[in-house]
Amino acid sequence: MGDKGYENMSKRELIDCICEINKSAKADFLSKFSEIDLKDYLEHLMELDLEEILVCA
Repeated sequence: MGDKGYENMSKRELIDCICEINKSAKADFLSKFSEIDLKDYLEHLMELDLEEILVCA
């Protein structure tokens, strides 16, 4: 994954960040996943967010 800002985030911080991007995500559901899975999902969400910005520009 490289040196991303969320590499050193706690599981709680990852979940909070995911919930901010994906408003339909539920913290209790996300808490069932590992930190690695959450980091991968957050990276995916951030890539989608960037693509949306580029498409809208």
